[in-house]
Amino acid sequence: MTEQNPLLAASTLPYQLPDFASIRTEHYLPAIKAGLSEARAAYTSIAQSTDEPTFDSVVAVLEGPSDTLHRAVTIFYNITSADGTDELLALEGTVTELLTELANELHLNPAVFAKLDAVYARRHELGLVGEQLRLTEKYHQEFVLAGAALSEEDRATLAELNLTIARAETEFGQQVTKDLNAAAVLVTDEKDLAGLSQAGRASARAAAKDAGHEDGWLITFGLPTQQTILSQLENRSLRERIYKASTERGDKTWSLAAKIADLRAQKAALLGFDTFAALAVADRTAQTPDAVERLFTQTSAPAMTNADREAEKIAAAATADGIDQLEPWDWTFYSDRVEGAEYAVDLAALQPYFVLDRVLEDGVFYAAQRVYGLSFTERTDLTGYHPQVRIWEVFDADGTGIGLFLGDFFTRETKRGGAWMNNLVDQSHAEGTKPVVVNNLNISAPAPGQPAFVNFDELRTLFHEFGHALHGLLSDTTYRSMSGTNVERDIVEYPSQVNEMWILHPEILPNYALHYQTGEPVPAELIDSVKKAEQWGEGQGTVEYLRAAVLDWAWHTLPAKSAGEPETDPLAFEQQALQDAGLWHPLVESRYRTSYLNHTFSGGYAAGYYSYLWAEVFDADTVAWYEANGGLTRENGDAYRRNILAIGGSKPIPEGFKELTGREADIQPLLKRRGLL
Repeated sequence: MTEQNPLLAASTLPYQLPDFASIRTEHYLPAIKAGLSEARAAYTSIAQSTDEPTFDSVVAVLEGPSDTLHRAVTIFYNITSADGTDELLALEGTVTELLTELANELHLNPAVFAKLDAVYARRHELGLVGEQLRLTEKYHQEFVLAGAALSEEDRATLAELNLTIARAETEFGQQVTKDLNAAAVLVTDEKDLAGLSQAGRASARAAAKDAGHEDGWLITFGLPTQQTILSQLENRSLRERIYKASTERGDKTWSLAAKIADLRAQKAALLGFDTFAALAVADRTAQTPDAVERLFTQTSAPAMTNADREAEKIAAAATADGIDQLEPWDWTFYSDRVEGAEYAVDLAALQPYFVLDRVLEDGVFYAAQRVYGLSFTERTDLTGYHPQVRIWEVFDADGTGIGLFLGDFFTRETKRGGAWMNNLVDQSHAEGTKPVVVNNLNISAPAPGQPAFVNFDELRTLFHEFGHALHGLLSDTTYRSMSGTNVERDIVEYPSQVNEMWILHPEILPNYALHYQTGEPVPAELIDSVKKAEQWGEGQGTVEYLRAAVLDWAWHTLPAKSAGEPETDPLAFEQQALQDAGLWHPLVESRYRTSYLNHTFSGGYAAGYYSYLWAEVFDADTVAWYEANGGLTRENGDAYRRNILAIGGSKPIPEGFKELTGREADIQPLLKRRGLL
């Protein structure tokens, strides 16, 4: 008897949670191919129909051509990111090519576009309003930007370009993960770990054992350049070794990045844009390259000034330690010392109060309960895709089940670097589905029998990623492509950044920041010192971010051209781009260098890494709105939920912001927050 492929039908588990216990690697490709056949049949029905085109016969079909394909692809890419075995990663390139071929067939099919164009032209005559109007306009824009109006010859050229780009992006992303794992530093003498906490040493020892080392301590890396462990290690030579291992990641990826940027420039030329950046922002809230460049101009020089001021104080602290020449690997170590001396901040003293489980349930979840009325029940009867995954059912204030939240918090070799949120099931009234969302982080797993602690950066990441999760969980839209985080790329970080405001809130912090042994609350003076020091490090933090954003932008503002001419010296290009932007700093490296700028060359943020700062304009102004209207209240939370979180992409987020606050977003709160005024 042939075993049923669990991906061919919707799961019967609560909220259609994928039946991970039954899904195996060999199920993905057959299910995806079955879905591709269903989608092609749906597209053929549009193209060959002789009836007058309508929303239902065209746009609604484009919205859901194959549930099988959507389900299988959604699960597949979630698993390759979070638990990407060699077998799965070998399959990823094939799947990406198949999907790119389908997208080419759809967007470059003149018969399908003609039907969509007819509905678009008559959209007001047809009486389309609300989500139907928005969906029609979005699909039409998507087709146009994808080349639907090109000549037959240019459509064929674009189709081949899209395939080549997709292959290169997959290769880049997989290579970045390999390089990240290979960069890990093995320490063989425990004396070199002076300054590292016992919990940190235990985690490093466990990582070494997991990697097959009988002895030693393995320092594994996060994706960004600056590794948090550098702030703790007293051994300067080990700091230098770790820093250089981090910044020198990648060999093959340098040329791959240049190749991808060149291919995208060719695509922009075909589509009639001056640069790929101009193409990329055409369907975002920024709309024009000038708007993005104004944001860089407003922030770069003040941030460099702040970084220089910080460097003077940090150099003085290093000099007191006998270091005549400050180096980049000294920055975070002595920055923490300055912070401790001037503001009495002791991040190491804070860590015993930040235990992962308590932070999550009594901090992150508690804030959601206070602000939105939500409650959470862990579902130990349900199974995730990895033993480390935990699952909670989420309930609204009236007890109605909203959906499921999955938490996958620990780093492992099969997980890509960074932190992210994805949907496993999209919210959609049309399909009758409720959301299933997952947060992935890369916290070091604790030694057996020990609690998992989070540092202050990881604490922020927990709240940040759960902001994305809330965006998915509290979605209230008809169509799945409009739900949750399906918004313009440059505004998607807005709700996640807003959720960070609750980290140190006086009504939230005391509920979760309790000593893991004594249960005593975190001393008020420790938190007061953190608040007083909130702008310390903003110079360095803003510069390292802007450097990465400018690099992304520079690679995608290369002139559009019809012939392939990749940059032959990407390292020199990187340096020149930073110098041209006024962001060359000898002590502050980019958050991500070109060779591991995964957001840009594989992660969907092409010409879009500026989005974090762009979205922070709305975030900082929303925090100001909360503070001006009574702070943490259910009334405020419900208004924010109704006008921002619930609408997904059913209307532009800036419109929702205006309905929430009664005005346009103002950049002043952002400049004040980052000390740039």
